[in-house]
Amino acid sequence: MVTTVTVSTITIIAASSIVLGIGIFATLLLIGFLSARELLHAGGGARQKLLARSLMVGIIPLLIGFIVIVALKVAEILA
Repeated sequence: MVTTVTVSTITIIAASSIVLGIGIFATLLLIGFLSARELLHAGGGARQKLLARSLMVGIIPLLIGFIVIVALKVAEILA
């Protein structure tokens, strides 16, 4: 019985840390993409503006993921 509880606890802690790591990575990647988009957009060239628009392909899913992460954290705090 004790070993089952210990294994379950370790599994939950490991899964939580993996999810936390993915959330941090996704947030940093979103910040990087948004920064790159702003820098490219400010450049003014046609090719730079095209690259800035193409970054939206990565920004939109990361933004959705960020919103989900924030909503889950708020729900966790309120619960």
